[in-house]
Amino acid sequence: MVADVRESAVAEQAPRPRREITTGFVVSRIAVLAVAGAILLYAVPPLVAAGAWASLALLGVVSAVICYLYLTRRFVPAKYLIPGTVFLIAFQVFPVLYTVSTAFTNFGDGHRGDKQAAVTAIETGSVRQAPGSPEYALTAALRDGNLVFLLVDPKTKQVQAGTGQGLSPVTGAQVGITGKVVRAPGYTVLKAPEAAARAKDIAALSVPTPGGLIKANGLSRAVEGRAALTYDAACDCVEGEGDTWTADETRGYFVNAKGEHLAQGWQVNVGLDNFTRVLTNPTISGYFFGVFAWNLGFAVASVATTFALGVAVALALHHPRMRGTRAYRIVLVLPYAMPAFAMLLVWRDMFNRDFGLINQLFGLEVDWMGDPVTARFAVILVNLWLGFPYMFLVTTGALQAIPRELTEAASIDGATPWQGFGKVTMPLLLVALTPLLISSFAFNFNNFNAIALTSEGGPFPAENPQVGATDLLITYTFRLAFGAGGAQFGFAAAISVFIFAIVAVISAVAFRRTRKQEEVYA
Repeated sequence: MVADVRESAVAEQAPRPRREITTGFVVSRIAVLAVAGAILLYAVPPLVAAGAWASLALLGVVSAVICYLYLTRRFVPAKYLIPGTVFLIAFQVFPVLYTVSTAFTNFGDGHRGDKQAAVTAIETGSVRQAPGSPEYALTAALRDGNLVFLLVDPKTKQVQAGTGQGLSPVTGAQVGITGKVVRAPGYTVLKAPEAAARAKDIAALSVPTPGGLIKANGLSRAVEGRAALTYDAACDCVEGEGDTWTADETRGYFVNAKGEHLAQGWQVNVGLDNFTRVLTNPTISGYFFGVFAWNLGFAVASVATTFALGVAVALALHHPRMRGTRAYRIVLVLPYAMPAFAMLLVWRDMFNRDFGLINQLFGLEVDWMGDPVTARFAVILVNLWLGFPYMFLVTTGALQAIPRELTEAASIDGATPWQGFGKVTMPLLLVALTPLLISSFAFNFNNFNAIALTSEGGPFPAENPQVGATDLLITYTFRLAFGAGGAQFGFAAAISVFIFAIVAVISAVAFRRTRKQEEVYA
């Protein structure tokens, strides 16, 4: 009894073994602290300049927590979980949430900024040169990194600096024989190539004056004009050119009595309008389900054909009597190793009716991309060529994990090779590969490149050039949202939410069936 007490006392007094510090642990700690420090140094100046004190305080708290976490030996699991969680939120959760939130807005061309930005764009875009206004010699320059107009009055030869805040005199400026400023104290005069590189910024800069605005006319001249349209805050409207446009907060436009609106608008929340447009607009909903049916068939056919060919090739090379398997595997993986976009363009030329290799090789005159049936067959064939090496690789790995004793036992029990494959090999392969098949289905359901770079969605019927026979939902969405009508990011996000919901439901059902299958063969 006394001996046991002494042994326990000695054990309590014995020092705890020191935790071994590995090189990987030190490197990961340094890397995390370095990234956190770099983000802190990069983010602090803009936040201070913008006066975002709440964001600055949050950044300081997060940085302090990271330093405390990685400079102590405690909280070891958190040291590995927190970076993964941050990356998950940044690259998965945030894009999904941002897409969903965008779906409830009218964000797009003409609706990219707020109302004040729209008013500024409307007034600036309506500037017309005033009769009798002077034409200044323009020199683009920089001051403190900001673009400045150095303007020379043709009558007085005085030099003024023009910015977004207005005009200010410049002393000590030297004017050349061409009438442009050569140098000015405190300013960096841009040379011709440098000014040409900033042509968009020069064209966008407006210098307010008591009589209107000064705008650049090219890179060497500037004229003073007046805005034909002006905003009146009292009525919350834009007036000019004999008409009045009143702000419509539900649409994000300035609208007149005829229902017409100005081209420039602002971003507003439109609720479920983008979603109802998908379901109620006849030009969209009338073809939506047809495109969805082909989209589903394309994804299923792509997965089924690539999986079947990949399994067949893997089984052939897995046979113990097969020789030269290493060389065969290198050759078979080549399509997977080549850039997909380049191979898709090559296949598109191979299917050309006039000079394509396929027609010339087999003596055919088939318009592969001109008929809906042949075009769909062609894109599935191209996707088969690109996708089966991946299935071959994963199937080869899964086959190597299946003990040969199982198939040998089945053959001893009297099973034929086909029965052994169907009753033993294939069920075990499906248990291992079903998650990969589901992910492959999700990928092919949104396989934009396979369609856009081969058939471009065509062929298109004469009555509707918006939707083609090989269009997937993703390519159909792209054409609707980013076609001739300009970019409609809110509408595109709404259709993306529909696609996400469809793929999520199908994947959830498939994963549920996979779990049941795993329980059967566990």
